[in-house]
Amino acid sequence: MNNTAAFFDIDGTLYRDSLLIEHFRKLIKYELIDEGEWSDHLQTTYNNWDKRQGNYDDYMYEISDQYVSAIVGLKKSDIDFASRQVIKLKADRVYKYTRSRIKWHKEQGHKVIFISGSPDYLVQRMAEKYDVDDNMGSNYIVEDGKMTGKVIPMWDSKSKDKAMDIFIKKYDIDMSKSFAYGDTNGDISMLKRVGNPIAINPTRELLTYMSSDLFLRENAKVMVERKDVIYQLSPKVMHIEDCCK
Repeated sequence: MNNTAAFFDIDGTLYRDSLLIEHFRKLIKYELIDEGEWSDHLQTTYNNWDKRQGNYDDYMYEISDQYVSAIVGLKKSDIDFASRQVIKLKADRVYKYTRSRIKWHKEQGHKVIFISGSPDYLVQRMAEKYDVDDNMGSNYIVEDGKMTGKVIPMWDSKSKDKAMDIFIKKYDIDMSKSFAYGDTNGDISMLKRVGNPIAINPTRELLTYMSSDLFLRENAKVMVERKDVIYQLSPKVMHIEDCCK
């Protein structure tokens, strides 16, 4: 029995942007929520996030909070319609390196699992798109066919740690042989629990953590994909410039 697994974050690790942000935009485009929900302030937040200025996680928390507020009372059927459009139009916008790794893991017979902070209804569809074994996203609670605004989150390291416990038990996974792929501090628990941690285009905050953590400094790989070139680096030798003041 092959009990090796590969755990993948989605946003910024597989997908080049944020599934939640794309869904937010589709809800506005199809007039399911008012355009005013995406305020000038939120646009500034997104622009700063897109340019990778400042703390990535802080920006995503702010945008997620606004998204949750905007969908309260919305029909789940409308959420699903916009979700299908996101996957249909945007799901191929992924990093070549990560896509190739998913293919390689499947060829080896490894369990491929998505653990993402994006809404579960988007993570599930992304998992189906890439034909992976299992998945878990932030659970958006629905009552009487409508969104309640209640969320069981999966965007922080502690939540992802609990999710891994579920999958380890479910598939009897040997973590010493397994792999994890992530890009932000929310993925630290995944990276630290496997024998083969790999950071994809890591944020400055994650890279700083990796360079100070003995296990990650000695065992992690850092992959950077730009245009048509993929670079492999090591936290042991990387110099982190304080470029984002």
